[in-house]
Amino acid sequence: MTIPRFFADTVITEYGVARLAGKNHRERAEELIAVAHPDFRAELRREAQRLFW
Repeated sequence: MTIPRFFADTVITEYGVARLAGKNHRERAEELIAVAHPDFRAELRREAQRLFW
C-alpha cells in the first residue's frame, strides 16, 4: 500500500512500532530504522547519517 508520508502516523512491523506523528525527517528515519529487519539496520543508519547528519 502506498500513501503520502504525511498520512503515516504509525508503522508496525514484526520488530516493533514506529510512531511518526509530529516528528521531523531525521526522527522519522530513526523510528523506522528501529523497526526494520536487524540485518538491514546498519546500512539504513549509514544512509540516514549521509542524508540527515
